[in-house]
Amino acid sequence: MALRRFDIEAGGTTFAFKPETEEKIAFWRGKYPADKQRSAVIPLLWLAQKDNGGWLSEPAMRLVADMLEMPYIRVYEVATFYTMFRLQPVGKFHVQLCGTTPCQLRGAEALKEVCTKEIGKAMFVTDDQRLSWEEVECLGACVNAPMVQINDDYFEDLTAESLSQILGRLRHGAEVTPGPQVDRVNSAPEGGTTVLSDPALFDGSKTGMTALPNLPQPPSVTTPEATGKPDAAAPTNTKREEPSSKDVKE
Repeated sequence: MALRRFDIEAGGTTFAFKPETEEKIAFWRGKYPADKQRSAVIPLLWLAQKDNGGWLSEPAMRLVADMLEMPYIRVYEVATFYTMFRLQPVGKFHVQLCGTTPCQLRGAEALKEVCTKEIGKAMFVTDDQRLSWEEVECLGACVNAPMVQINDDYFEDLTAESLSQILGRLRHGAEVTPGPQVDRVNSAPEGGTTVLSDPALFDGSKTGMTALPNLPQPPSVTTPEATGKPDAAAPTNTKREEPSSKDVKE
């Protein structure tokens, strides 16, 4: 993992949660007993990041530490370990581009070129403060690769052209539609399903089935039942060598 440092200069000296966030803070703190309040550190840091323009300043981390009565270093350790927390300013729309194996095999390299061309280097913020990007590890949408996460939304089944269009719309303040960017619903096949399409499966006509399908068929020739006992071979241990007097030692 790359070394992660705070942006001290950009962070200023103070931070305060927005008034509308206080209810969410109380919700998360209410999940833990009084002596276990530090268990709420991750959700509170996440809320602080949202209220701080998408990144965590050092004053924001100190405020969370004071609220949970934690040493500052313990909160710094959490913030620098998890890459979900960003330690320098980002754009209004921050693109997290998955570059791990499934996405890489499906065209993530072309998406990186689009981000570099239209935004700049990773973690660079455009002059209008609207766009920034970084490469991240797997985001868990491998079946819809390649994909990116922009703020809280997933954009999947991307091509260089479709990602370029999305970035252009975000830059100009237009609406964008998250989810798959091809003709599919969620992770269903493109063009619609090709299995379980028989209407009889859903209209009740299959309920009259009296036997399970695909059972083995009975043999065409009936095998006669065995009667009596099978012939037994003669025992093989009847001839034994009897000891003689010369075998007996005095």
